[in-house]
Amino acid sequence: MPLLSFTRVLKRLLGGERWQRLHVRAAGWALVAVAVVLLAGSWIIVPFERSAPHATITSFPLALWWSVETASTVGYGDLYPVTAPGRVIASVVLLAGISVFSVVTAAVATWFVGDAGRDLHELAAVFERAAHGGRAGISHDVRALHDRLDRIEHLLTAPGTGRPPDPPGPRPTDDG
Repeated sequence: MPLLSFTRVLKRLLGGERWQRLHVRAAGWALVAVAVVLLAGSWIIVPFERSAPHATITSFPLALWWSVETASTVGYGDLYPVTAPGRVIASVVLLAGISVFSVVTAAVATWFVGDAGRDLHELAAVFERAAHGGRAGISHDVRALHDRLDRIEHLLTAPGTGRPPDPPGPRPTDDG
């Protein structure tokens, strides 16, 4: 029973449209935030990296490509920061990318789980109706058996049936 109560509470909390809209909204804001971080990171890293020896990120288009590679955790290795400030910026871009992909993945999972939760809720309602109907049917059958046994008992003990009721105990056999 506690498990049934827990699942009902969980379905109520996670299965609502409000909760799903919150996840979709969070995913949308996360995408906006990562776009801002990618653009800002690309814009900020170029001055630090452009004049550094052995730098590979020397222009805004290259920096933008690098930030997309970094945020998506692909990291081909063709572009990478060589300065300390560039590496700090890379860390921020990397964490922002991982966070956004996590939030978007959670939103998609919530969407799938919400559909499954609705199906589960409908199935639970069908089972509950069947169980309730089964209990009512069994109760009716037991009542009918009691009534039938009462009628049989009345017929056996009623005066005028021509024979007395059998004595309690085991019945004698004809064998002997």
